[in-house]
Amino acid sequence: MELLTDLPNIGKTLAYKLKSIGITSVSELKSIGSKQALIKISTLENSGVCLNMLFAIEGAIQGIRWHGLNNADKEDLKLFYHSLKKNLI
Repeated sequence: MELLTDLPNIGKTLAYKLKSIGITSVSELKSIGSKQALIKISTLENSGVCLNMLFAIEGAIQGIRWHGLNNADKEDLKLFYHSLKKNLI
């Protein structure tokens, strides 16, 4: 079974946060998607949610380093993140 930490961009800290919200496998992460994962992580105390975390999760789902996300994906994720931040503050 592939571990979350086997994915690009997912280190021990992010894997712990994902497990804290009930995502324990690669298939669960791919199923929920980066946006829903970030929303759930944002409910954790000291979540540390940021745009780079969203990029990291999406890159992990796509199997690439987050720097390699295409511009359309980055723009979509930026719009989502800023909308999310507005609603959380």
